[in-house]
Amino acid sequence: MESSTSIVTALGGGSGIDMAALAQNLATAQFQMRSARLTIRAETLDRQISAASSLKSQMLQLASALGERVRTGDLSPQPSVGNSAVALARLAPGKTPVGSYSLEVLALAAPQTLASPTYAASTAPVGAGTLTLRFGTVSGAGLIEDTAHTAVAIDIATGATLADVASAINAKGAGVTAYVANTTEGARLVLKGSEGAANGFVLEAAETPGEEGLAALAWNPANTDPARLLAGSANASFKLDGLAMTSTSNTANDVAPGLSLNLTGTNPGAPTLIRFSDPASAITSVMQDLTTALNEIVTALSGATNPATGDLDRDSGARALRRELTALAGSVIMPGAAAGTARTLADLGLATTRDGSFRLDTARLAATLKSDAKGAAAFFTPGLYGVYASLDRIARSASKAGDPGSLTGSISRYTAQQGKLTLDQSKLAEAQEKLRAQLTSRFATSESRVGASRSTLSFLQNQIAAWNSSGN
Repeated sequence: MESSTSIVTALGGGSGIDMAALAQNLATAQFQMRSARLTIRAETLDRQISAASSLKSQMLQLASALGERVRTGDLSPQPSVGNSAVALARLAPGKTPVGSYSLEVLALAAPQTLASPTYAASTAPVGAGTLTLRFGTVSGAGLIEDTAHTAVAIDIATGATLADVASAINAKGAGVTAYVANTTEGARLVLKGSEGAANGFVLEAAETPGEEGLAALAWNPANTDPARLLAGSANASFKLDGLAMTSTSNTANDVAPGLSLNLTGTNPGAPTLIRFSDPASAITSVMQDLTTALNEIVTALSGATNPATGDLDRDSGARALRRELTALAGSVIMPGAAAGTARTLADLGLATTRDGSFRLDTARLAATLKSDAKGAAAFFTPGLYGVYASLDRIARSASKAGDPGSLTGSISRYTAQQGKLTLDQSKLAEAQEKLRAQLTSRFATSESRVGASRSTLSFLQNQIAAWNSSGN
């Protein structure tokens, strides 16, 4: 029995016809229509996935960019301090102050700073035992202890050095930091507490018998060298619009509705003003950018859903996105706004045209900014309502996994169809190869018979020729 290779080689030997090529061509022709349909469907699915993914990406990018712009804060009134050396001001999102404030900083909050006696070096031994930090207000010759602030015990091991003591204090994380300062007189342990008058502290020592030395580090205002107290703890003291205020730290929160201060210097007797910027130009700019970005998405969406040429003509995710965008301008996105004030993007000038694209009505935007600047600024916050929340909701809706009516649902559906199509193409290729093999086998048998017939015919022709020759 001949091998398949020898059969293919022999094909055509009797009839003169390339039977192998004939079998291949016949098998290909048999499945050509179905194969072409599958190829076209595969190409369509590729385009559909690409179009849906692109639309989803555009929406996500727009929402992300808008969110970043909102978080920078330039779309709402921003505070500025006339004397920038005195303080930095910040405004909580969603707060829109009116007018200005005067600020006079009388004193900054300060931490208590304490230094030890002088040692030869940071490696000098200090004895062993326990150091205890007690907290409260250092007043005159004593400490008014804050019982809510738990005392902290620091164990000092045998053979500990000045540097070891600093490390042991820092390891406690008790609000007091320590380091060794190498001064012109020698090494000194420096302890620094937290800002605020109630964060003062004393340092007590309990020595291990026979390993004395820790007592030299102890400090109490009643019976210790007062020169070791480099700075006392204190609260910040300032006036806002002439009203006296204090803060336990140099970060003073909510000194006025939504207004917080980082105090950095003093200006007694020379008040400075805190003013707030007008965000009108920034809002106009972002509305122009938003209109352009929305139109880019609308253009892509219109092309993808074109009844004649669009790959997403009947796609549920694309249709849902179109409905969301069509309703965007007129939807109430500030439900808490008072009647007669800005509540929709249309109030900020966003208008929808007949073809579904957007345009910016600058006259209406200008009118809103003039009549309701506070309301317009409130649109641009990272809260539950407003421009960012609305665009983010649309982007999330388009990206919602498990929702067959979203763009993500469409992508999942097309991807699943791709998998089935790949399996169908594989089965079709197997069927085509099977048919080719069957035809090849059949043609081999036919070719053998044709070859035998040709041999018989050649023998008879030769015999007749021989007879004719002998008759002469």
